[in-house]
Amino acid sequence: MKLAETDARLKVAAQEKIHVELLEDQLEKMRNELSGGSVNEEHIQEMANIVSSAQLDLVNSFSQELDLLRAENMSLKDELKVLKAELSNIKETDQRLQMLEEDRSSMESSLKKLEYKLVASHDDVSKISSLKSEYKTLYEKVEDLQKLLDKATKQADQAILVLQQNQELRKKVDRLEESLGEADAYRLSSEKMQHYNELMQQKMKLLDERLQRSDEEIHSYVQSYQDSMKEFQDTLNTLKQESKKRAEDEPMNDKPREFWSRLLLLIDGWSLEKKISVDEAKLFREMIRNRDESICSAYMLSKQKNEGEIIATFLKLTSPTTSEKLHVIHIAAEMAPVAKVGGLGDVVSGLGKALQKNGHLVEIILPKYDCMNYELIPDLKALDVPIESYFDGRLFKNKVWVGTVEGLPVYFIEPHHPGKFFWRGQFYGEQDDFKRFSFFSRAALELLLQAGKKPDIIHCHDWQTSFVAPLYWDLYVPKGLNSARICFTCHNFEYQGSAPASELASCGLDVYHLNRPDRMQDNSANDRVNPVKGAIVFSNIVTTVSPSYAQEVQTAEAGRGLHATLNSHSKKFVGILNGIDTDAWNPATDPFLKVQYNWNDIEAKADNKQALRRRLGMSSSNTKLPLIACITRLVPQKGVHLIRHALYRTLELGGQFVLLGSSPVPQIQREFEDIANNFKTHEDARLILKYDEALSHLIYAASDMLIIPSIFEPCGLTQMIAMRYGSIPIARKTGGLNDSVFDVDDDAVPVQYRNGFTFLKADEKAFNNALERALHHYNNYGDDWKQLVQKVMNIDFSWESSASLYEELYQKSVSRARRSANQN
Repeated sequence: MKLAETDARLKVAAQEKIHVELLEDQLEKMRNELSGGSVNEEHIQEMANIVSSAQLDLVNSFSQELDLLRAENMSLKDELKVLKAELSNIKETDQRLQMLEEDRSSMESSLKKLEYKLVASHDDVSKISSLKSEYKTLYEKVEDLQKLLDKATKQADQAILVLQQNQELRKKVDRLEESLGEADAYRLSSEKMQHYNELMQQKMKLLDERLQRSDEEIHSYVQSYQDSMKEFQDTLNTLKQESKKRAEDEPMNDKPREFWSRLLLLIDGWSLEKKISVDEAKLFREMIRNRDESICSAYMLSKQKNEGEIIATFLKLTSPTTSEKLHVIHIAAEMAPVAKVGGLGDVVSGLGKALQKNGHLVEIILPKYDCMNYELIPDLKALDVPIESYFDGRLFKNKVWVGTVEGLPVYFIEPHHPGKFFWRGQFYGEQDDFKRFSFFSRAALELLLQAGKKPDIIHCHDWQTSFVAPLYWDLYVPKGLNSARICFTCHNFEYQGSAPASELASCGLDVYHLNRPDRMQDNSANDRVNPVKGAIVFSNIVTTVSPSYAQEVQTAEAGRGLHATLNSHSKKFVGILNGIDTDAWNPATDPFLKVQYNWNDIEAKADNKQALRRRLGMSSSNTKLPLIACITRLVPQKGVHLIRHALYRTLELGGQFVLLGSSPVPQIQREFEDIANNFKTHEDARLILKYDEALSHLIYAASDMLIIPSIFEPCGLTQMIAMRYGSIPIARKTGGLNDSVFDVDDDAVPVQYRNGFTFLKADEKAFNNALERALHHYNNYGDDWKQLVQKVMNIDFSWESSASLYEELYQKSVSRARRSANQN
């Protein structure tokens, strides 16, 4: 179309050109005529102008048209090139289509072949289905046979046990017959002896009858174990109960001489090994001489316990007994396992259970956090009556919930405050923590007042509930809540909760009255108050979590500004080492272990080591390779630089290293993530940068040694748990570590107390010395190492001994208060 249009324009231009040429001819004629003088000059000039004007217009028009035509021609040439290229592509596409068509025909033929094969496979599938059904039937039969075999094996084991018990009973019968023979010699001398013989004969007859019944039941059990299993078990339980009852009912004077002799030898052995004092041994011997029923009962009850637990049970007999039981209320921000951040939660539940076990009434008051483990409080319910408490000049309602946690009664306070204090998705770390916990402390005391409770001890913990002490004496004693003594425990003096003094007024305390140097005023700023300092001043008992830490915080270096206050109140300040929950941390019953074990059978530790190596993808070719572990929060307090160094040094010395833990400090977390990536494929090192409760149990059981290189450590629980599982601690001598880990090579420490490897300075050289000594002992003294493992597993780190110290403090404080009240 464009070419046709161009041709038309060319034709028009040609016509115009012809017209111009004609005009030029006419102009030329006129000029000739002019020269001949035959034409009017004006007319000629006019014509010339017309012709010139027309010619000019035509020339201009023609030039423009020509330019346009040239441009269009260029455009057409370009388009023609494009069309040629597209035409070439179309040809290539046609070729490809032809090839694809050939492929399609080939595939159709292949498809037909596959269809034939599919038809054939359907026949095979039908055959396989029949085989599967036959296999399933056979597998079910095999399973049934395996169950029958397992059941038969179990029943056979039980039968063997009963046979063994029968043998023991026969031995007892033999001894009774011997006793009866001796009694026969004196039968004529006393009616009492005759009566005694009759009783013995009755006992023998009963035992013979029981033995006969047991034999018959065993025989019947072997012949038809499925029918008689339940009856057999019931009979066995009956025999055990009757035997236990006979042992309990048997008079002390009827115990055989061998019993008292064994007991005496046991006491003498403890005394010679320095496990009990000379005075304690003397008291025990006197009790044995007098055939004291209490020492006999203690021995009978402790038969299934390890040596450390037996000694602890016996030592309870030496402490003065009191019939008075106390009412203790803990007010705290944490409680394991429902609301736990750190060691505080473990102490509240562990100490509470130990006190409850000793017969005291123990109750707990906690905030009702939205992020608690509610599934662990199945009986949680709300009380109908709200508790009103004062805050910021007005009264606020609090909903009170009740439930049991770890067998302890717990009250949960839910404030109806617009600040939604405990609906934040976390326990701590809010900008208004001072307000949140001062509100809770007052609401807790208000609950005690309105419930009419009269506790003997109110025990508050850390700065979050330290407000309880001044609130109690300043506001609630005048209201009638005046029966209690206040005990305050600071678990870490690093955290003191100081704030501007004006904020203290929110919970109703008098700022002018309390913001003084001898009360709550912070020692570093006179316009701030320190809740921990206030609790130290206003409590009757102040404790921390280990004796060494109690000494450390009374120095300027470790006191965090409170050393002067602690020194001025040192008479009521004491350190008590925390315990651990020996039921939760028990390798003999731990469900997280591959193989359970105890101090008397530590070979299973190797099985757990292999299980951990396989789980983490570490080398397990050399079972004797030492495995060193670290389970901790990665914060500066824990000696992060030494933990990092321990990894590299362990590998240099030919050991394996496992780290379990994470850091709330982003920089430290990133640093260890980089290290973890570098060792991702290393066969002897793994870093698991999170907390995994189940994995921690397996690491404790699998590890040969556990490092605790803390810069400071108020108490520490990992070293106690490690020893409970037979992992030897390598620890820095600070705080609670100094009170629980004693160096194997320290001649100044009695041999029976040496249980680990320690170092003093927080540097790599000191740590290397302890690590290298530990590996040297492990690699070169196999039998000694096994004895060390067995020794540390026998150490008693339960809450019983710690709870007894708290009981003593409670009792003394309550007694002093009552004496003072009587004098007044």
